[in-house]
Formats: sequence, C-alpha cells, structure tokens
Amino acid sequence: MRIGITCYPTYGGSGIVATELGIELARRGHEVHFITYANPIRLDTSVQGIHYHEVEVATYPLFQYPPYTLALASRMAEVAERYSLDILHVHYAIPHSISAFLARSILASRGIAIPIATTLHGTDITLVGTDRSYHLITKFAIEQSDGITAVSRNLSERMKEVFGIEKPVRVIYNSVNLEQYTIRPHQNPEPLLVHVSNFRPVKRIQDCVRILAALRERIPARLKMVGDGPDRSSAERLAQELGVADYVEFPGKCSNIASTIGGADLLLLPSELESFGLVALEAMASGVPVVATDVGGIPEVLTQGVDGFLCAVGDIEAMAARAYEILTDADLRDRFVKAGRHTAETRFSTQTIIPQYEAFYEELTGGRSRG
Repeated sequence: MRIGITCYPTYGGSGIVATELGIELARRGHEVHFITYANPIRLDTSVQGIHYHEVEVATYPLFQYPPYTLALASRMAEVAERYSLDILHVHYAIPHSISAFLARSILASRGIAIPIATTLHGTDITLVGTDRSYHLITKFAIEQSDGITAVSRNLSERMKEVFGIEKPVRVIYNSVNLEQYTIRPHQNPEPLLVHVSNFRPVKRIQDCVRILAALRERIPARLKMVGDGPDRSSAERLAQELGVADYVEFPGKCSNIASTIGGADLLLLPSELESFGLVALEAMASGVPVVATDVGGIPEVLTQGVDGFLCAVGDIEAMAARAYEILTDADLRDRFVKAGRHTAETRFSTQTIIPQYEAFYEELTGGRSRG
C-alpha cells in the first residue's frame, strides 16, 4: 500500500508517533510518503520505503501569515497523484485534516478518489479544538474525514463531548518497537530522575523541580530535564530558587530517547493533561518505573501500584513520596520494572498495534490499491 503521512515534525508526541508508525509500516513492506514542512525529528530516510516531500511556503508582503494550510493541501495533492497514493493519513486535526480535505477535493476534480484518515492526539481536541477560533473548523475537519482514530478511549470520549460528533472513532493505542528498548543494569551512583517533553505549560515541568527538591530532603538524587520549550527558563529559575540547580541538568532535545530514558532510575510525568503519555510507555519498555499524574489516557497505559504510581495533578508531596518508595525499595522497583516491560510487550508492541492501522487502511480503501 502507498500511504501519505502528514504530521508536525517538531519535538512532540503526535509527530513522534506518526514518524514511528511510518517507519514500522515501511519495514512491513509499505511505501510511505511523509509530507510536511521539515524532516520529522525521528525520521530515518535510509529505511527502505520511506520518502520525504517538503512543503515550501512562499512569503509575500500581502500575507501577514504564510498560508501553510494551502501550500500543504497543494503538496498533498501533487504527491498523491504523482505517486498513486492509496490513502492520506494526517496526525493532529488542525490544520492537517483541512489540508487533506482540500487535497481530496482537488484530486476528485481530476477523477482521483482517495480517503482521509485522521488521528487525534490530544491538544488538537482539548486545547486547539475548544478554542472558539478553531472549534467550528475542527469539528468540520473531523466530520469530513473518512476514518478517525484516537490514541486513547479517554480522548475518544472527550472528542465526542467537545464536538457532539457521533461518527465512529477507532481507538488505536501508541506503540513501541521493543527491539529499541532494553532494560539496563542499575548503575547510577545517585538516583537519576528524568523528564522528557516539549516544556509547554500543560507539562508542568516546574513540578519536576519541586519533586526533586522535596526528594533531596531525604536522599541524594539528580534530575535530567530532556527537551525544550517555553517553560524551560522558568524551571531553571525555580531550580536556582530552591537550591537544587547543581542537581538539575537541561541537555536540550535528544533524538535517542531510548538511551536517555534507559539510563534513568525513574521517570516523572506530572502533566496537567496527557491523552496517552507516550514517554511513560517508552519508560516502561525500558524497565524504568514511572510516577505520573492520574489524568487523560495515562491510566490506560499504566496501572496504579502494578507497573507505576499515579498521583493527583500538582500533588508534589505525594509524587515525591512515591518516588522515594521506588528508589529505596529494591523489591518494589524490580516488580515495577518487570510489570512495566510485560505491559509494553503484551499490549503496546508494534507487532500488536501496527496491524490495527493496516486493517484500518484496508477498510477505508476497500482493499483497493492504485499502484
């Protein structure tokens, strides 16, 4: 099958999920064409079957903002026609599904029929979609998609609440390629906590610094804050104010997440909202216990007290206490390590998840290939 994928190529969950999906599909013999304005951060174009098509956006004095949505639609139509794509799969509703809708209309005028699959990832519904400026267009984009998937049951239910859409939504969880994640020996001289995100307000990265400060009152520990974004400077200032700056590292963005997470003793995920929590799954696959907030789709990924701990948003004292338990109780940590890896293997491996997307594509295309 020939599949076109559009995503945000930035350091965020939706782009990472889309990129990993495309790579796995290519490894299974499909031809995958990425259509976006920059090379996705984890895209390996050396993988056979992977193709990348850049979207160039012209700037003119007349335009206050470059019309990316239109340029993307035009590029989608060009690539779909030239390479006889069977389906366009867009990740994140706005503006990608609108661009796909326009591309489908262009192709229809040329006698070419192509279905659109839209995968909802979270903030496209919970933040962007609820904004009055985008609510109507987001609802339209979802309704015009030929098929819709969501990365968790929670997000699927939230979409229906926000937009009142009764169209069927297929829940297909995010996945991990277990060959890339291994359990490493416990080697850090001091316990190392890690957080990975795009440092947006919804991630509450300052809470990680507060948790470290509370934890260091009982045991020595360090924190690695992987990523970058608008809240980085405030987190750095907070570390100075709390006297833990010497124990917090900000290495910036990292493409080798498996190695970064695998070298830690504990993952912190104190988000205000997570539609799935991909980094929690990556930690579990690496045998790294997780302390996260009990929000969104996270409880669908890990089970309280079985392969991690869930706490209320903003409850620094509880999260620090749970982290202390894991770091000082070897039996508990070993139990979480084994349970987390088992969950990744049995519920979220690429061997389990990717065939669900293949079946979804087959349904939308009717099993027909234009190639």
